[in-house]
Amino acid sequence: MRRLRWLSLLLAVLFLTGIVMPALAQDNYSFQVPSETVNLYVNNDGTASLDYSWVFSNDQGAHPIDYVDVGLPNSNYDLSSVTASVNGSPVYDIETTNNGITLGLGNLAIQPGAQGTVNMHVGTINGLLYTAQAQNSVNYAGFQFSPNWFSSDYAHGNTNLTFTVFLPSGMSSNDPRYFTPQGWPGSQDPTSTGFDSQNRVYFTWQSSNANAYDQYTFGASFPASLVPSDTISSPPLFNIDWSSILPCICVVGFLAFFVFIIVVSIISSRKRRLQYLPPKISIEGHGIKRGLTAVEAGILLEEPLDKILTMILFSVVKKNAATVTSKDPLALTVADPLPEGLYPYETDFLHAFAPNIQQRAALQDMMVNLVKSVQEKMKGFSRKETVAFYRDIIDRAWQEVEAAQTPDVKSQKFDEVMDWTMLDHNYSQRTTTVFGAYPIFLPMWWGRYDPAYRGAAFGGAPSVSAPHLSPGRTSGPSVNLPTLPGAAFAASVTGSVQHFSNNVLGNLSSFTSGVTNKTNPVPVAPPSSYHGGFGGGGHGCACACACAGCACACAGGGR
Repeated sequence: MRRLRWLSLLLAVLFLTGIVMPALAQDNYSFQVPSETVNLYVNNDGTASLDYSWVFSNDQGAHPIDYVDVGLPNSNYDLSSVTASVNGSPVYDIETTNNGITLGLGNLAIQPGAQGTVNMHVGTINGLLYTAQAQNSVNYAGFQFSPNWFSSDYAHGNTNLTFTVFLPSGMSSNDPRYFTPQGWPGSQDPTSTGFDSQNRVYFTWQSSNANAYDQYTFGASFPASLVPSDTISSPPLFNIDWSSILPCICVVGFLAFFVFIIVVSIISSRKRRLQYLPPKISIEGHGIKRGLTAVEAGILLEEPLDKILTMILFSVVKKNAATVTSKDPLALTVADPLPEGLYPYETDFLHAFAPNIQQRAALQDMMVNLVKSVQEKMKGFSRKETVAFYRDIIDRAWQEVEAAQTPDVKSQKFDEVMDWTMLDHNYSQRTTTVFGAYPIFLPMWWGRYDPAYRGAAFGGAPSVSAPHLSPGRTSGPSVNLPTLPGAAFAASVTGSVQHFSNNVLGNLSSFTSGVTNKTNPVPVAPPSSYHGGFGGGGHGCACACACAGCACACAGGGR
C-alpha cells in the first residue's frame, strides 16, 4: 500500500508538471517574422494610406500571437478606415491605443509552432506631410516614416522586408527626391523605382538582412503643388498671396521677389553645411545625459568646429600630451609615450599631426567619429533637458570664477573651468567683464601652447608679464607666472580659434561641410540609371517630424 501511495503521488506530480510547465512556457511571446511587406501611399488629397503584410512564425512553446500592436505616425487617422485579416479571414477586434492600434486576433490567433499571415490596411492618415527644402525655387513637401517594429524581447531572426512608397501622381521623372534610409541594412539607394499603373512614382527598398525589431526610417519629397496646401504643416516663412495685391505687378517686383528667394536659398544652403549634428539626435528621450566632457557638450551645442578643435588642442597641451613648436604653421611635438587618460578624440587629434598624415582629412575623420560618439551617447536621453543642463554648467563655471576674491585664486579657478567657459558665446566679453582691471595669471601649461611664453613660468616671462607666486598652484620651488589683462587673454584665446581655422582648416565652411556630409548627409535623388530615369541632385528635407519618432510607427508590447 505504501508503494502504491508513493507511485500515485509521483504520477500526480508528473501530471501536474505536464500541465503547469507548458502553461508557464506559454506566458512569453517569442516569434519570427520571415517576411514583411509595407506599402505607404501618399495621396493627391494630402492624406496617406498604409498597407502591412506580416508573415509571423510563432515559436514552439511560446504564447499564442493573439494581439498585434501596430504603431502609426500620429493619432490623426480614421479608425473606420482600418481593416485587417489573418490568413484571409477578417479581424473585427480593432481598437485605438496610445501609439496606434491593436488588432485582437481572437480565434484567429497564431498558435505555438504555427505560421500565419496578418494583413492590415489603414485608409486615411492625416498630418504626415511637412514643408521640405525648395528645389529650383519650387516648393516641396516631404515626410519621414518608419515601418512598425516589435520589441527585441520577443521578435528575433532575419526578415525579408520590402518597403515601397508611392508618391502623388502628376510629377515628371525629375521631380521626386528620396532620402537616405536610416538604419537600413541594405542598399541606401532604392532597389527599384518607376511609375505604377496610376502614374505614381514609387521607390522600393528590399533586404533579406532586415529584422522586425530594428527601426528603419525612410523619406521622400515632391512638389508641394501636387497636394492641397492646408495638408502641409509648417508652411514656408514667406507665403505671399499675390492675388491680394494690385492686379498688375510690375516686372521689377517679380524680379526682386525671385532674387530674394535665391538669396534665402543660398543662405539656407550655407547654414545647412554647418549643421553637422544629425537630426535624429533631437528625437526626445527622457532624462539628462550626464558625464559629457566640455568638448562633447560643445558638439551637442553645435559649436563651430574650429572652436571645438581649439578646445581639444588646449586639452592635449594641458595634459602634457603635446607641445606646440610652431603656431604658423601649426606644428606639435607629441609626447612618446602618450600620457594615460586621453579621450579617443584626443588621441585621434594627435594622430592628425603625425608625419606623412593628411592633416585636414584626418581632422575631419576625427570630428566625424566624435559627432557619432555623442550621438550614440545621447540615445534614450532628452536633448532639450541635456542642453539646458550643460548651459547651466557653463553659467556655474563663470559664477565660480566671479566668486574668487583675489586675482591669483580667480586665475586658478578660471584655468580649472576654462574649457566650459569657452562654450559661452560671449566668452571674450564676459572674460573682460569678470576680470575687469585685474590681470590673468597665465596657466602653467600656457608655455607649452604659446612658444612666445616658453619658459615664462620659470622666470623667462616676456615684457608683458608680471612675476607673481600663485599660492597653492604649484609644489616645490617658487614659480613666476606671467600675466595678461583679461581682455588681452580673451583676445588671445579667440585669436587661437581664428588661427586654427585659417591656418589648419582653411575654409571653415568647406571643412565643416566635409564632416556634415558624413554625419548629417544631404539626401540624394536616385541616379538616372534607375528604372524610370529619376535623375538630378537630391536635397535635404527641411521638414520637422510629426512626433518624436519622425512620423515613425512604434511597436507595443512586442505582440
